[in-house]
Amino acid sequence: MVARDARISKRDEILAELMTKAGMPKNLSKALIFIARRNETTSVEIEKATGLRQPEVSIAMQELRRRRWVEKKEIKKEGKGRPVHSYRLSVPFPEIVDTICGREAERIKQIEENLKRLRQLA
Repeated sequence: MVARDARISKRDEILAELMTKAGMPKNLSKALIFIARRNETTSVEIEKATGLRQPEVSIAMQELRRRRWVEKKEIKKEGKGRPVHSYRLSVPFPEIVDTICGREAERIKQIEENLKRLRQLA
């Protein structure tokens, strides 16, 4: 696990911004990058490192799991209370980036085709 004061780096902030510009929600991109930089982490660590609130992290984890990019594991803890989960990538980060880039390239292609057709019909 990571130290309590861990934060995402300036480089990772830029990467998250680029992923957001590529259509990924900001909470997803920040959480994904943080997880990618660690072998395993918890939602509390993601909150502290990214500045996201608990509901934002929870939504991000659900979506990242739905995309099958992240897997969840329950951490055994003593006593009562809410269970603690750890998260890690289930797909290498470069493959995830390739998927995002491929979708964006497809979107650009569609926009270009639409613009070409618009000019033809005008």
